[in-house]
Amino acid sequence: MYKTFTRIIALLAFLGLYAPVDPVNAQDWPQRTIKLVVGFGAGGGTDIVARIVAQALQEKLGQSVVVENKVGGSGLIAADSVAKSDKDGYTLYLVNNAHVILGVMSKTLPYDTLKSFDPVGQIAAGGLIAVTHPGFEAKNIKELVDVAKRNPGKVTFASVGVGTTQHFTGEMFKQIAGVDMLHIPYRGSPAAIAAILGKQVDILFETVSAVLGQVQSGDLKALAVTSRERFPAVADVPTAIESGILPDYEVTTWYGLVAPLGTPRAVIDKLNKTMREIAAEGLVQERLARAGALPLISSPAEFGQHMEREFVRWNTVRQRAGIAQQ
Repeated sequence: MYKTFTRIIALLAFLGLYAPVDPVNAQDWPQRTIKLVVGFGAGGGTDIVARIVAQALQEKLGQSVVVENKVGGSGLIAADSVAKSDKDGYTLYLVNNAHVILGVMSKTLPYDTLKSFDPVGQIAAGGLIAVTHPGFEAKNIKELVDVAKRNPGKVTFASVGVGTTQHFTGEMFKQIAGVDMLHIPYRGSPAAIAAILGKQVDILFETVSAVLGQVQSGDLKALAVTSRERFPAVADVPTAIESGILPDYEVTTWYGLVAPLGTPRAVIDKLNKTMREIAAEGLVQERLARAGALPLISSPAEFGQHMEREFVRWNTVRQRAGIAQQ
């Protein structure tokens, strides 16, 4: 009897009429703590967004959501650990631009940047801001372009390291504006900010949250934000697009969730639905704004397509800038 039953199941599976029951039921999930992995240290912009999302998810799902910082390799260690985690919905990864740029910069990775993960959805986005020290002669982005064209290779811009979002934002600015500026990489935001405060470099493209205090105090002069729309925390700072000479210059810092490839679709859909609910909450919006981001929700498919476009975009910037893969 058992052999006959087994043969029937095998035949049905061959004909596509039978599939094993998904071990994770969206109505039952979650039943224990969810781990939200972050590839950067505590206190940074990505970590702050992760903790806002984790707290909101915890309140909605009724289970603990713990942020785990796995620092190293510009996110490589975190991404690799998530890619190799159980596909049960209890390990998630908060990704941003750096996840894609790492894939663009690396010749070999122990995982595939796009194919080793199931996209859950984008949760937020924000722009970067171009700042300079008060003594720099340009007062806006148009004047910066003029100064750079008059002094090819002499205007310097800082970044938080080679192959970072800030670095690529500067390289993209050079390409679209048609200017030659010298890149000076530093190890992290504090060092880059200190360098521009000390007038050791001229320009810094940085997240709004990282330099908001210095801009508000007047220690740094804001030239433009890189997003398509003005950012509420610095509403008096125009976008680069508003300059009229850079219609195609737009860079956003985006944040979203992914899960290990093969995570049950029912869990992915439930997570996306929950993310939409928390993004509509005023308190979450307020906390994200303080962190330099605004809610921006997408479906799993839309987020996957977004990351694919970003990969192509930043790889093109890398190639045009002549930045070698590592």
